[in-house]
Amino acid sequence: MENYDIESDEFDNLFQRMMRPFRALDDVWNEMRDSSNMQTFGPYYYGYSVTVGPDGKPVVKEYGNVGNARQSLPATEETREPLVDVIVDDKEKALKIVAEMPGVEKKDIKIEVVGHAILIDAEHEKRKYHTKIPIKHKVDENSVKATYANGILEVKFQLKEEERPKGKTVEVE
Repeated sequence: MENYDIESDEFDNLFQRMMRPFRALDDVWNEMRDSSNMQTFGPYYYGYSVTVGPDGKPVVKEYGNVGNARQSLPATEETREPLVDVIVDDKEKALKIVAEMPGVEKKDIKIEVVGHAILIDAEHEKRKYHTKIPIKHKVDENSVKATYANGILEVKFQLKEEERPKGKTVEVE
């Protein structure tokens, strides 16, 4: 087991930085509760996703429709960023992207593979979703398949096999 030596001040600073957005959400909620036009706003969500990168270092990403803590009010835009998981299935040799998008229908969803990213858009009545997901693995773009059921979109790519260089025998003279 590795021993991590974190200074108390360093930990307090990190904790305070992580708590800033939640304090901002309290301010937004209090302001909305006090206003008479609370009906015009939709649900708010904000959070962090923490994963371990290929170099072994933590990767922290913000998500949500509120924006960062420096904004006093959330964006009035009705477009939401769906919650997304990117999963590498070594058993099936596939990359799966799973997005939660309740309230839309199959015909409302538009998926585009552009370069090393996938764009997902959906709109149905008052529900609008948009996200851009980077693809960090080598995938076969022609193998892409998408399914949508019960508010869950799953996009699946087959992983490309790494081409290993063929060896060459060298004769010693």
